[in-house]
Amino acid sequence: MLGFISARKVGLDDPLRLRRAESTRRLLSLELNHGRDVERIHGNGVNCLDIEAVEGRYMLSGGADGVIVIYDLENYSGKLQYTCKAVGTVGRCEMFAHKFSVETVQWYPFDTGMFISSSFDKTMKVWDSETLKPAERFMFDGNVYCHHMSPIARKHSLVAVGTKNPKLQLCDLKSGSRIHVLQGHRAEILSVRWSPRNEHILATASADSTVRLWDVRRASGSLFTLDQHNGDKSKAAAEAVNTAHNGRVNGLCFSGDGLYLITMGTDDRMRLWNSGTGENTLVNYGKVSNESRKGLKFTVSSGCSLDCVFVPCGSSVAVYALHSGELVTTLRGHYNNVDCCDFHPDYQELYTGGKDCNVLAWVPALRPPDVEEERKDGVGPVSVNPAFEDAWSSEED
Repeated sequence: MLGFISARKVGLDDPLRLRRAESTRRLLSLELNHGRDVERIHGNGVNCLDIEAVEGRYMLSGGADGVIVIYDLENYSGKLQYTCKAVGTVGRCEMFAHKFSVETVQWYPFDTGMFISSSFDKTMKVWDSETLKPAERFMFDGNVYCHHMSPIARKHSLVAVGTKNPKLQLCDLKSGSRIHVLQGHRAEILSVRWSPRNEHILATASADSTVRLWDVRRASGSLFTLDQHNGDKSKAAAEAVNTAHNGRVNGLCFSGDGLYLITMGTDDRMRLWNSGTGENTLVNYGKVSNESRKGLKFTVSSGCSLDCVFVPCGSSVAVYALHSGELVTTLRGHYNNVDCCDFHPDYQELYTGGKDCNVLAWVPALRPPDVEEERKDGVGPVSVNPAFEDAWSSEED
């Protein structure tokens, strides 16, 4: 630690190197925090979580019981043991609540005053987080599996919505209407993600085994379809179209810098792609268990030297190194299957939700205190670390 500080002081190190090093240490030391409870509100499984990026203080959760909860993650007590309280709840008995399972929740990227939810009741709702009443509602023909709004968009306010219909729906929050559809998939769309690098680039994953990337400014079809064989005709001879997996593709996530796209399939494989060229990087993660019949909510770390992917696997969360494919660790704490997880980049914390109706907090282990060397005989004062010695001397010395 002192080496980082000294190198930064004399200008030998990049200003962010110390921060990245400490963030990486915290990431690799994640453990279940037994002193931090998240108030249990859901009466059924927790399907989705989202931590807002403006203050990093509030977290949304959506459940299979149709309930939406807003949690305040701030610790006001100053104690090591505390409970993250629910500050807002949309219960099933309320007039505007979703009638069936809530599949996705997302904060408005630039303001905590609004959030969006979608459900199997064939609706997507835009909520006022103060009144907890919907300001807008969009109706669809089939179950809504997912939605996503660009985290960086300044020139548009589009929400991409994946439903049982193979056509991707684009909804405009400014006009309150569905303005466009993107056609190309042949089965339901299970996951959608906007690029964090380009506000017009969108990725979609479908039950037809394909992943497509789109530029919403183009009126024609998708930019390209990901090919797990990278164009090797001998391996793809029996396939009429390019496929990303040998099964349903139900998970998508961009890396923090937007240069890579991670996909999950029911063939128990996770793949890493170059988002610019669509090339399969062929990183081998081994068998990654995926038993979800719906969209799989996994997440990627950011702001660290080592990028990691957090993937729900049964009742645990597997942590993989993004670029090497190495299994770093496995987080165990839930009593039933984990359905979702969300990474808090400000504090390098992880929150997970599962079918046991619990939301668990995983926090970095405390750094052990620096132990100063004592005299060998164990008697006398502890020797002072030279880095903290007073280097000042008077003329008399």
